[in-house]
Amino acid sequence: MTAYHALQSIWADAGMPATALDHVCLQGNDPALPSSFRVGTAACASIAAAGLAAAALWEQRTGRAQEVTVDMRHACAEFRSEHHLLLDGVPFHDPGSPIAGLYPTSDGRWVRLHTNFAHHAAGMLRLLGCSDDRKSVAQALQGWTAFAFEDAAAAAGLPVAASRSFAEWDAHPQGQAVPAQPLVLITRIGDAPPEALPAGARPLSNVRVLELTRVIAGPVCGRALAAHGADVMNVTGPGLPSYRIEDLGRGKLAVQLDLRAPEGAAQLETLLREADVFVQGYRPGAIGGLGFTRERAVALRPGLVCASLSAYGATGPWAERRGFDSLVQTASGFNQAEAEAAGQSKPRPLPAQALDHATGYLLAFGIITALHRRATEGGSWHVAVSLARTGHWIRGLGRVHNGFAAGNPITADVADLMETTPSGFGPLTAVRHAALLSETPARWERPSVKLGSDPPAWPQ
Repeated sequence: MTAYHALQSIWADAGMPATALDHVCLQGNDPALPSSFRVGTAACASIAAAGLAAAALWEQRTGRAQEVTVDMRHACAEFRSEHHLLLDGVPFHDPGSPIAGLYPTSDGRWVRLHTNFAHHAAGMLRLLGCSDDRKSVAQALQGWTAFAFEDAAAAAGLPVAASRSFAEWDAHPQGQAVPAQPLVLITRIGDAPPEALPAGARPLSNVRVLELTRVIAGPVCGRALAAHGADVMNVTGPGLPSYRIEDLGRGKLAVQLDLRAPEGAAQLETLLREADVFVQGYRPGAIGGLGFTRERAVALRPGLVCASLSAYGATGPWAERRGFDSLVQTASGFNQAEAEAAGQSKPRPLPAQALDHATGYLLAFGIITALHRRATEGGSWHVAVSLARTGHWIRGLGRVHNGFAAGNPITADVADLMETTPSGFGPLTAVRHAALLSETPARWERPSVKLGSDPPAWPQ
């Protein structure tokens, strides 16, 4: 499937104006990265979906259409933006956890541990009863079968995935639940009068977005919205770990609130009453458990667009299971299929965290689509996506013959796609946004800053 046909399908499923597709140009073909999957197609189509939706919102505001161009090489660079980051000209180095990654188990299968957050690493070591080094973890896992350890870790609230084939995933109850869910779910969840956006110089000018997310997919969504002019406020809790905020925090305000404290909850409620979009990407139920369910959010602010993302989707036995891109790739068959295509036995990851990035841009697309509908239909809206459903979509794009012959670009290879700007961490060199809009060029007006740098108040 070409990137244009993939975009066309996403666009039609969301009921967006078909005439907008006359104003998009997608350039490039797979293989754009070394993979048997159409990772470049996924990058190009998902980034274009968000960019074209921004252009459609602009046309709704002004009556003026504009051209949207996405080059696959640029889209792939942005799909790996966290790996191309330079601080003061020096590559950003994140050592991660020494025990994260793949391990063989006693039944000849593999499991992947995600331990890049300290509490996950500590919990994994307690479960295994071993010390904090790969040799000890490997020895301990020889006392487990893959599926037994996956289940034990899930029961302990720890992120682990056993490697499966596509056939095994398709036979699994969660693998059967995922395809029944829409790629981007957009539903009306409440009544409110139509709400046209105020005048502004960019597609999302004066759109206020509360972003309660971390890691990659949710922050990518917020970064994409900020690229088209939204006021995005990234809200984190004191002491919570972040991931590559230097890159993923571009364009955003950075606020810290303790939602377990009455004062912090009250401050978020005040922010929510004046917001247009409420994005949450924590474990399903986590934010709702602190008092901010969708129902309460739209009661506080009729006309709100609530957006949520999960690892495995809203239905099925794994609906509330913790997960990350690498784990969903492993559990749902991608790593085994990629290894088989490469003639390897050890599970092989995709050349980008494609589930995370594509999900982030698809979530941004859904949010902008909901804002487009709110302007004419009114209502409060819910937008939902999941890493597993995005994976199913990527799988459906088809495979690439001899895909591993493609080059694996390093930062120097994409230097022409990067820009250097000031930031709260020093001079930052990072990939520019890949969706090029002819009248309202994408850009980030705010530099990335350290967590908690801004007060909990919307800019006037």
